[in-house]
Amino acid sequence: MKASVAMTRLWVTMALAALVVATGVVLSVPKAAAATGNATGYASQNGGTTGGAGGQTVRATTGTQIHAALCNRASSSTPIIIEVQGTINHGNTSKVSGGSCNTADGVIELKQISNVTLVGVGNGALFDQVGIHVREASNIIIQNVTVRNVKKSGSPTSNGGDAIGMENNVRNVWVDHVTLEASGGESEGFDGLFDLKNNTQYVTLSYSILRNSGRGGLVGSSESDLSNGYITYHHNLYQNIDSRAPLLRGGIAHTYNNHFLSINDSGINSRAGARVRVDNNYFQDSKDVLGTFYTSAAGYWQVNGNVFDNVRWSSPGGTTNPAGPNPTSNTSVSIPYSYSLDPANCVPGVVAQTAGANKGNRVSDGSCTPQNPDPGNPGNPDPGNPDPGTPGGTNLSLSGDSDGSSKASGTSYGNVRDNNMNTYWSPTGTTGSISIKWSSATTVSKINIREAAGATGRIGSYRVLNADTGAVLASGNGAGVISFPATSVRKITFEITSASGTPQVAEYETYAS
Repeated sequence: MKASVAMTRLWVTMALAALVVATGVVLSVPKAAAATGNATGYASQNGGTTGGAGGQTVRATTGTQIHAALCNRASSSTPIIIEVQGTINHGNTSKVSGGSCNTADGVIELKQISNVTLVGVGNGALFDQVGIHVREASNIIIQNVTVRNVKKSGSPTSNGGDAIGMENNVRNVWVDHVTLEASGGESEGFDGLFDLKNNTQYVTLSYSILRNSGRGGLVGSSESDLSNGYITYHHNLYQNIDSRAPLLRGGIAHTYNNHFLSINDSGINSRAGARVRVDNNYFQDSKDVLGTFYTSAAGYWQVNGNVFDNVRWSSPGGTTNPAGPNPTSNTSVSIPYSYSLDPANCVPGVVAQTAGANKGNRVSDGSCTPQNPDPGNPGNPDPGNPDPGTPGGTNLSLSGDSDGSSKASGTSYGNVRDNNMNTYWSPTGTTGSISIKWSSATTVSKINIREAAGATGRIGSYRVLNADTGAVLASGNGAGVISFPATSVRKITFEITSASGTPQVAEYETYAS
């Protein structure tokens, strides 16, 4: 069996390579981009999904820093954008306590909170064997991250084996441009890649990759868990998945413009009264991609414009009720939001160019042509900027001066404003402060703290101070872009109050907007 699975996965890799040649797709990997775009699908309903828009932006390079960013907010609903860079793993993900959070060791907990964006930036964000758990939460955006090899058995375990799992009164979550992957099925210790349970509603999964797993994901944990629904899946790649692509129990779902490649046992499994609209998807080299399977509790589907390319269908009988070999609708599903359908025959090509983390958050225009994020959108990075986490406009530090609390041997205050990432300032210990100052009042609303290569992730907690008055403009954890209300200052100070080693600040950039 293991040899067969290995051969299947080898074949899938070869098939994908052939697809790249056939479609002329160049699989380049641009740097990850900051949060972009607006929520689509059902996540745009029920008041919409905006995540941490309008809140403070903080940078995190460890799981503990993600938790600390949540816990340092004024309340559990204070908006926040957490930019994640680097590898998050068990070694750097610990519980943090606070009145605005409820966290735990070894798992990213978005629990009993609202108004949060978690987005990968810079060279990417990898959650390695650490799952993301959304519970009793609302208005959450998860974008541009990779989550891999989360286990429910063996060692280490996290999040019940789900890469991203949602449960218990969850509302309005948009998961976009993520890559979710495992290295096997339940017997190897893995569970679902994208599971929704116990009253989870108004969720969209878009432009994402789910691959190499026994279970793609489910909506509803059992035939009696029918409180979930209003889920949209679009422009995703399901690759080398045994089943649950997805499994739907009750509720309403919409799946459109997805590419299903090598679904080994069953794909969209609508059961227990679920109703799913299936529009312009491309099913390829797969088995039983739509129907009701492993139960006598029937589900329903409406099909429009799909392509079934080398799909094998089982004979109906017992608990097997495939929709094919000639799928027809047995219900109708009205969709309340607007959407543009790519023709199904171009879906493999456009999904290959847009889906997954580190693809520049590209989307389709509805006519098979990938588009870069709209540079006119205030939430988008400057496409000409080599670091998508950097604000646009002029770096005001270049025209200022600098000083600080102390400087380690061989470092200089001026190194933080020389536009050179190879030089840096360090304090004499693990804490200290560095300031930018001007001869006249200057308006600042963002700073960008860039750590030197080899020292990323060392900065822990910080404060940003109006050095003229002593007022605290912002506080948080980790380097990166920090936003605050526009303030007129002659001197602005970045104070490091904790660190995991000697900090090395290569650049301290300041911006008006």
